[in-house]
Amino acid sequence: MSQKRQNTIFDPLPEQHAHVTTLTRDYPAGHKVRWHFHDRDQLVYASRGVMTVRTKVGTWVVPTHRAVWISARVPHAITMSGAVAMRTLYFKPRLARTLPTGCCVVNVSPLLKELVLHACEFPSLKMRLPWQKHLIDMILDQLIAIPMVPLQLPHLSDARAIRVADILLANPGNTRTLTQLCKSAGASKRTLERIFQKEAGMTLGKWRQQLRLMQAVRLLAEGAKVTHAALDAGYNSASAFISMFRKTLGTTPALYFQAAGSRRGNV
Repeated sequence: MSQKRQNTIFDPLPEQHAHVTTLTRDYPAGHKVRWHFHDRDQLVYASRGVMTVRTKVGTWVVPTHRAVWISARVPHAITMSGAVAMRTLYFKPRLARTLPTGCCVVNVSPLLKELVLHACEFPSLKMRLPWQKHLIDMILDQLIAIPMVPLQLPHLSDARAIRVADILLANPGNTRTLTQLCKSAGASKRTLERIFQKEAGMTLGKWRQQLRLMQAVRLLAEGAKVTHAALDAGYNSASAFISMFRKTLGTTPALYFQAAGSRRGNV
């Protein structure tokens, strides 16, 4: 929402002549990577744990079967939920021509996961080496953007919408009705629904629903029990949360994180 990035720094990368450079780093729960940017396009992936990636256009909660693509020079910050094994690839600008400029979510197939983990065994990759070129080409072929995902919140610019969003962000479990929230922001529910639809591509109710789901996923990644995560995120009961989780992500929270754990390997 009203993000402050006064201290955004440029983070230079080594191996400037390489087509792809890599970063392998493990972070403890709660660790925050402050606002920064690179002069290369970046694929941010956690082979273990859950990350929250923030840019000026949106916030993503990124589990182990998703990654976030961040174009060169886009400021971003990352917060870890649970212990995180981050595996990052940095590409020379315009190398990945199929992905949009800016930021997007990339689906991490089992093949792409293994390719990323393999690439991260080397500090850099160069096109002039045939086997490395082949690896780069395979990775690029697997990078497929997903336009909108359930664990994504677009940021807002309208002052009234920002006031409502800030209230909910400060406490995702806030139980006030949408009408009450809108009144405190100085606008009618109808007006704010229209603003959210225009700026976020979803209604205020849907925005709040996604915020609650994102909060619950973060809490689960930090080790919270399902009931605690559900109630803290604003659901009336654990069963209501499980039902929404299944509807949105296609499985239960327990199976979701169990599957993520079974795919870890090589981290």
